[in-house]
Amino acid sequence: MTQPAVLDEKVNRYETLLQRALSSFEVAAQDKSHLRKVAEDFSTMAKAYYEDGRFFLEKGDKVNALACFSYGHAWLDAGVKLGVFKVSDENLFTI
Repeated sequence: MTQPAVLDEKVNRYETLLQRALSSFEVAAQDKSHLRKVAEDFSTMAKAYYEDGRFFLEKGDKVNALACFSYGHAWLDAGVKLGVFKVSDENLFTI
């Protein structure tokens, strides 16, 4: 039988993953293209979810913090898949 996930470990792992991902991508879309706006929106959402996750952690709400860190990373991952981001560490994304 497998052990259940430990919330503290999972929150820390996903926070670190998002924090590293936020510093390892750059916008690949051309400046005046529609995809540039998409990239900016995805990046803004990821950063906002990171900040929300930190807020929830400070309030002791680890479940919502984990959700925020997961959603934030999903925005970046979607941008990488879409091709609007270039990444410096492919291990942080599902390429």
